[in-house]
Amino acid sequence: MVEKNLDLRSDTVTWPTPEMREAAYKAKLGDDVFGDDPTVNELERIAAEITGKEAGLFVTSGTMGNAVCVLAHTLRGDEIILEHRSHIYVNEVGGLAVMGQLMARTVPGELGWMRPEDVEKAIRADNIHYPRTSLVCVENTHNSAGGIALTPKQLQADWDVAKKHNLGVHMDGARVFNAAVALGVDAKELCKYADTVQICLSKGLSAPVGSVVVGSTDLIKKARKYRKMLGGGMRQAGIIAAPGIIAMTKMVDRLKDDHDNAKLLSEGLQKIGIKVVNQVQTNMVYIDFSPIGWKADDWNKACRKLGWRSQASGTGTRLCTHYGIEREDIKSFLEELGKLVK
Repeated sequence: MVEKNLDLRSDTVTWPTPEMREAAYKAKLGDDVFGDDPTVNELERIAAEITGKEAGLFVTSGTMGNAVCVLAHTLRGDEIILEHRSHIYVNEVGGLAVMGQLMARTVPGELGWMRPEDVEKAIRADNIHYPRTSLVCVENTHNSAGGIALTPKQLQADWDVAKKHNLGVHMDGARVFNAAVALGVDAKELCKYADTVQICLSKGLSAPVGSVVVGSTDLIKKARKYRKMLGGGMRQAGIIAAPGIIAMTKMVDRLKDDHDNAKLLSEGLQKIGIKVVNQVQTNMVYIDFSPIGWKADDWNKACRKLGWRSQASGTGTRLCTHYGIEREDIKSFLEELGKLVK
């Protein structure tokens, strides 16, 4: 029996499964800064194996994971290329500038994908007046584009340009398993076109906290030192790593349920008269309720009345499906919401 969690604000609100709670309780522990926590070590080994990389590193959050990877790839004063609505650029508190003293060169994307010719145009020439371009960052799935999955072909195109110019490639793969499930490919096929990948365990995979980053042994060694610098050197971290092992080994296939529920939600909302503004491919539905004459307060009050949590502003919001929301919950929500709209 799945514990209900009727909260559409994000897939970060997921609760750990009973098996995860039990695993945390029974986890074998050590001091991870010394490399002695067997549970953390196992999580890092599994993450590297699943993604086809040499090494892994457990970090406290996706933001930290992206930060230590970007720092591992770059030198102060470098410029990095990012999609203009990417999470690293928009939602990570300017960390690339504060911690890395890096410049951002943004490229408008098409549903989150930067066309290779646009990436190439953004690469700085070797000129005394310019910063050095050292890194290309991609995001998969792309949050602001609507949870869109970038295909292996798209990723390879950007990878080829980056490698032509001897640049590193980092993937913000917070939801890369959503992308793999939506595209019907192995996660290795997506991760092979990035030198480093950050993967959130605490979103759709339902672990209570943490992310893993994977890459070459050399890059992960650098990232580990930056993790320590940023205060991320944890001690008996196996307690939170144990749920992460279950997340990666047992929670990936069920992401298809979230995608199916998002499509059901999208179709139902459109029947009510609410506009869906994104291509619903994974677990995100971006909506505009102005066609029914509603504003944010109307939407928020309606959700509260129906026992759901949502957080709208202006005339729209993002809705995320996740573990804790099942098909019958979506059907019930749509039925009751339809009554309020009428």
